[in-house]
Amino acid sequence: MAALDLLGRRWTLRILWELHQRPDGFRGLQARCDGMSSSVLATRLNELTSARLVEGGYRLTELGEELVEAMGPVVEWSRRWADELA
Repeated sequence: MAALDLLGRRWTLRILWELHQRPDGFRGLQARCDGMSSSVLATRLNELTSARLVEGGYRLTELGEELVEAMGPVVEWSRRWADELA
């Protein structure tokens, strides 16, 4: 349940996804996560680092990459869902 608690926090999944796509530092990450304050980003990155999903330089660890890969089916579903809404 601890993993679900962490992943259910606001912005956590978006941060993981953005780090997977293009890790380019704190400011770049914040810019890609529209509307997220720097304090929330810092808090989430600290939490993800403590959970060993993110490491220094704002990069995903091997565990973090595995998690993002596991999210693949959800991403595909969300694309189909968005297409149906359009």
